[in-house]
Amino acid sequence: MTPENSPTPDQTSFGEPSTDHFLYAGWCVDPPTRLPFVGRSEQRQRMIERCRDVAATAQRHGAVQTATVYETQMIPPLPDIPRYDVLLLIRARTHEGLVHAEAGMQDLDADFVMPARNTRRIGDTDRTLSATFLFNHFTARRPDVAMEGFDQVAGWFPDKLGVDNTTLLQPVEQTTSPYAFVNYVRVPGSARGFLLTMLTRPSFHTHVRRTLRTYGMTALPLLAKPV
Repeated sequence: MTPENSPTPDQTSFGEPSTDHFLYAGWCVDPPTRLPFVGRSEQRQRMIERCRDVAATAQRHGAVQTATVYETQMIPPLPDIPRYDVLLLIRARTHEGLVHAEAGMQDLDADFVMPARNTRRIGDTDRTLSATFLFNHFTARRPDVAMEGFDQVAGWFPDKLGVDNTTLLQPVEQTTSPYAFVNYVRVPGSARGFLLTMLTRPSFHTHVRRTLRTYGMTALPLLAKPV
């Protein structure tokens, strides 16, 4: 049921969702304690190398399309934000391929693992890896209506920020995930520039944040680069 007085939906043109299977994982290795910017870390680099070995092995399976390791660049100082400074996203054509990939990362002891399906899509997020990527974790008091809230704000980002892609990852097991969904997006420009441009737009506060509050949702963004 739509909350009362909810805003009029943006006219967002979604493409057909992907039929691929996704696995999103995060590690809290050596995140910053005060500043939002993630500095260099030998401990994190060792974990990245381990993840890259697992990703390379996973991609040898015929059903696995991509397995990409990311190093987080920015963790905004928000309450309850995930502090994953290493991320891994695996995309497979079949469920069996995803199970094979997940089995290969058991020894890495991820802090968070989410098998997911794509339920909203704009453009091609994986068109290039030479970019900064947003992993926006959405919590919701009522996950069953959170998609309505997302639909209300999704068009703002192409319209105001020039974002030409979105791959929404919805957990396969909603009851076991702390997030209603994770939005995976390739953003224009740098992590710092993207956040600054977004936060200085008045309509981000009057439309996007207000709509999310109406639906009892919170957005917890991490910005990362492939490594």
